[in-house]
Amino acid sequence: MRIAIITSGFLPVIDGVTVSGMQRLQKLSQWGHQVLLFCPDYSALSHIYPDWENYTGEILPGIKVISLRSTPFMDLDFERNVSFFAYRDLMAALTTFQPDIIHVDEPERLFLGFWRSPGLAYARAHNIPCVSFFRTNFLEYIEDYFSLPKLAVNIIISLSKLLIISVYNSYDKTLVSSRVTHQKLLDLGIKNLQYENLLGFEPGNFRKCKPHPYFFREKYKIKQIEDRIKIIFLGRLTPDKGWSFTLQAFKSLQNKIGLEKIAIIIAGEGPTRLEIQSSLQQLQIEPYFLGRVPPGDVPELLSNCDIHVTTSEKETRGLTILEAFAAAIPVLAPNRGGVTENIVHGWNGYLYRPGDMEDFCQKLSTLIIDEALRISMGQRGRESVTQYSWEKTIQNLVNFWQSMIAEQRPKNPDRSAAPIVEKN
Repeated sequence: MRIAIITSGFLPVIDGVTVSGMQRLQKLSQWGHQVLLFCPDYSALSHIYPDWENYTGEILPGIKVISLRSTPFMDLDFERNVSFFAYRDLMAALTTFQPDIIHVDEPERLFLGFWRSPGLAYARAHNIPCVSFFRTNFLEYIEDYFSLPKLAVNIIISLSKLLIISVYNSYDKTLVSSRVTHQKLLDLGIKNLQYENLLGFEPGNFRKCKPHPYFFREKYKIKQIEDRIKIIFLGRLTPDKGWSFTLQAFKSLQNKIGLEKIAIIIAGEGPTRLEIQSSLQQLQIEPYFLGRVPPGDVPELLSNCDIHVTTSEKETRGLTILEAFAAAIPVLAPNRGGVTENIVHGWNGYLYRPGDMEDFCQKLSTLIIDEALRISMGQRGRESVTQYSWEKTIQNLVNFWQSMIAEQRPKNPDRSAAPIVEKN
C-alpha cells in the first residue's frame, strides 16, 4: 500500500501519539509498505529537541517524513502545530505521492492549524478513502488550559464540540482504540466510529528486562533508594494529567504512612514540573525527575519500579497502563476515562473513586505495604495484555486500511484525476 499519514505530532516529542506513531512506521517499513508522513516542523525547538533532524526525511526504508511549517501550540514550549501556510505544501506532496489511502491523527488539532480538514479535499478529488483517528480528549482539556470566567469556558467548550463533531463526521471512518471512549463519542454525536485494538507494546523488550538492585544508581546516578518502594509517574507534566489532585493526595498520605518508605520517580517534562517539585519538597519528599525518557528506555525503567500511578481522568486509552502491565507492575488509576479499559480492579491493579483522596490513599497504602500483592498483581497484569503486541495491533490497522481501500476500489477505476490547486 501507499499510505499518507497526516499527524499532529511526531518524535522527538514523546507522548502516546508519537511513540505509537513511530512503532507504526517501523512495522510498515518491515512489511514493505510505502508511507509518506506529515507532521509539524520541530526545528524551532532545537534547544529542547537537539535530535529533531533524526525524525525528518527518509528515516526508514520506504518511509519518508515531511516536516511542515509550524507555529507554537497553546503556548506550550515543547509543542508545535502545523501552519496555515503549510497546506499548499501538503497538497503538492500528496499529488506527487498518489496514496491509496489517507490516515489523519487528531484532525481537530490539525484543523486549527490549516483551518480546514486535512486530507479530505485530495481524497474526494481522487476517490480514495480518508480516515481519522481520535487520540485525545481535547474537550476535557479546555478548562485546564484557559484561565477564563466559567461562562467564557462554557462557550469555548460548546463551540469546540460543534467543531469536533463536524470535523470527525466529515471523514469516511473515525477510528477509536477504546470502547469507553467509543461510547463517549457516540453520545457526543460522532456517527462514523469504528473501534479497533490499535495500541500495544513490544513484548520482547519487556520480557528481557529484569529488576536490578542498582539500576537507578547506575543508569540515573540516583543513590540510596534500593530498599524503597518506587512509585513511577510516566507522562507529560501538564495540568490535564491530574497533578493538582496528586499533590493534595500526598499531603493526606503523609499522615497515614511514613513517606520515607517510598521513592517518587517522575519520567516526563512539562510546565508543572516546578510546582510538583516545590509541593513535594514541602512534604519533605525529594522527587526524582528523569526528564523525557526515550521510548527504548521505558521497558527497563518500568521493570525496575514497583507501582505505576496515574491520576489523569481524561485519557482516551493510556499507553502507559499497557506498558506497566507488560513490565509486571500494578497500576493505580482513577475509575474514569480510557485508563479503565485494562484495569481489573483488585486483580491487576486498583481503581480509586475519582477525586476521592481517602480512597486513593487507602489503595496506594495497600500496594506500598503488601509486596506479595504487588507481585501477584504485576504477574496477572502481564498475562492480561498479551493481545497488545505492536505486531498484532498494527496488523489490525493495516487490515482496516485494506478493507477501506477494497470498499472504495469499485468506485475508483481511474486514479489519474487532475491535481488539486488550492489557494491559501
